[in-house]
Amino acid sequence: MGVIKKSMSPKSIHFYFDYISPYAYFAWRRIPSLAKKYNRKIEAHPVVFGKLLDKWGQLGPAEIPPKNNWLNQYCLRYSTINGFEYNPPKKHPFNPLAALRMSLKEVSGINQFQVIDAIFEGGWSQGADLGDLPTLISLLEKKSIDGENVSQQISKRYVKNLLVNETKVAIDKGVFGVPSIIIDDNLFWGNDQMEHIELLLAGKDPLNREKLNLHESRPRGIDRKAFKEKNT
Repeated sequence: MGVIKKSMSPKSIHFYFDYISPYAYFAWRRIPSLAKKYNRKIEAHPVVFGKLLDKWGQLGPAEIPPKNNWLNQYCLRYSTINGFEYNPPKKHPFNPLAALRMSLKEVSGINQFQVIDAIFEGGWSQGADLGDLPTLISLLEKKSIDGENVSQQISKRYVKNLLVNETKVAIDKGVFGVPSIIIDDNLFWGNDQMEHIELLLAGKDPLNREKLNLHESRPRGIDRKAFKEKNT
């Protein structure tokens, strides 16, 4: 008798996102095709970007006026080059908590990816107000998803705790911004990492681990905080 080979379940691409970031939308547009090409399963993790910023002591792009201006230029160029409509949310920044809770797998179930698609596209290509619950419900309803049912779950304590936990786990894994993509313990940050991600998925990662270890072991010559204190 021949040996029956068990089919191996596909490894995962872990995608960490917050709807407040256009870069997360841009990355989400690319991830499904890469997952399909390399037989990977996508695991989508909504996280609170503001909590990542607080943890690592950063400001968001929208909080730095020149960076916000650059962001708008970049997004318009990127969308034109890649052939899709860029029409950012009606209000930005906005409170993303309702949208993020709706996108938890435990809330959206088998419709998780469709929910994420609907919210991302509605906000960043159609100019919808992603901080407004009736708008979120409408975006889901347009995709034949029961938005009312989904929305009724997001005020429950256990759902709130699920999002808190997703964010905490992300921080524990070293996630410091969105979008972040973790593949086989390799973390990639930003929508401009797709070329590097594909090289890794294809087994052609050019990263020299020995050099990386040498670079990371170099001592710090100065710390910005210490520099400021010294010169005050």
